[in-house]
Amino acid sequence: MAGALYGSFAITACAKDGGSSSKEDDKFKGSKVLVLGGAGRVGGSTAVALSKLSPHLSIAVGDRNREKGAAMVAILGRNSSFVEVDFENVESLEAALNGVDLVVHTAGPFQQTDKCAVLEAAIETKTAYVDVCDDTNYALRAKSFKDKAVAAGIPAITTGGIYPGVSNLMAAELVRVATSEREPERLRFYYYTAGSGGAGPTVLATSFLLLGEDVIAYNKGEKVKLKSFSGMVSVDFGKGIGSRDVYLLNLPEVHSAHEILGIPTVSARFGTAPFFWNWGMEVMTNLLPQEFLKDRSKVGSMVQLFDPLVRAVDGFAGERVAMRIDLKCTDGRDTVGLFSHKSLSQCVGTATAAFALAVLEGSTQPGVWFPEEPEGIAVEARQILLERASQGTISFVMNKPPWMVETKPKELGLGIYV
Repeated sequence: MAGALYGSFAITACAKDGGSSSKEDDKFKGSKVLVLGGAGRVGGSTAVALSKLSPHLSIAVGDRNREKGAAMVAILGRNSSFVEVDFENVESLEAALNGVDLVVHTAGPFQQTDKCAVLEAAIETKTAYVDVCDDTNYALRAKSFKDKAVAAGIPAITTGGIYPGVSNLMAAELVRVATSEREPERLRFYYYTAGSGGAGPTVLATSFLLLGEDVIAYNKGEKVKLKSFSGMVSVDFGKGIGSRDVYLLNLPEVHSAHEILGIPTVSARFGTAPFFWNWGMEVMTNLLPQEFLKDRSKVGSMVQLFDPLVRAVDGFAGERVAMRIDLKCTDGRDTVGLFSHKSLSQCVGTATAAFALAVLEGSTQPGVWFPEEPEGIAVEARQILLERASQGTISFVMNKPPWMVETKPKELGLGIYV
């Protein structure tokens, strides 16, 4: 990965193999992390990334599926173990958390879930917590446990994956740098993933469930409700990705960026490839009732129907992923943060592992926090987290004007091209 200018300091290239120095790894000796959903695509990727970033860390793979869990332990090797756990059973959860320093909750989908059972068990057992939640309602419900977490002395991060997660921190840094000279007024999150990103049925279920939610965005300080997968725009994600069509989705970073970073206008859009997947999602949104798309059991049946086709298309579509965060200030100046990677299933694990290590290092205060809150990830801890999360990227740049990252720079006001 090439070095990238990051605010007032530089992010340097990390080790190609994703490993850590022995001095850094010593910090985590004796610590134990439980990855819930650890036999799945996201959880397994997180466990592998943790083992590479910190080989001396003890990793427990928590899952319902003993066979898949054993296979993951075989991949991880020494310092790993399997724990059979029912995520919906309090006694099973609390037993699994016994002797654990941190639990990483990757067992989605988080949409249409009415409880935060893992977080409640973590607070009860005084276990630090990170989740990869990508649902607004779940994230806000998790935040409602802040006082209980404070009382228990437990640090917890919700939405601590790739997007949301790393994208939140990128936005926070764009805003931090900009506010030293000018006033931010608009923040736009743009995301692209080829196919399902190689992340499996859970991501497919998440996508379908999000289609059943109204999009909440903010326009000049006012909350607005919009139709899911509408408002298509074409966005240039830079080299290796190019221009892609993206559509409005209801994502939690919109709320947290508005409330925490104080940006009056915020929205988030997502798109995929090949192009017919976008068309298909548009058709589903327009033809299927919202109540159907909110029903987890019905969506689960749809996932079983579509999963073989999605996997077949993934074979030639690849699983590249890109995030672009655009910040506009009142003086008209735009700055951009850009992150792209060849593999979503790989980089989501690396990103989640980076959050886990930040919590183990003591970056997070007791309570339940979004990534952009300084009590969640301290400002001075953002650099190392983003450095870890951006390993292996195609491109990672921060605080650049749009024309410097785009493959086809737009015409400037003076009528010249750059």
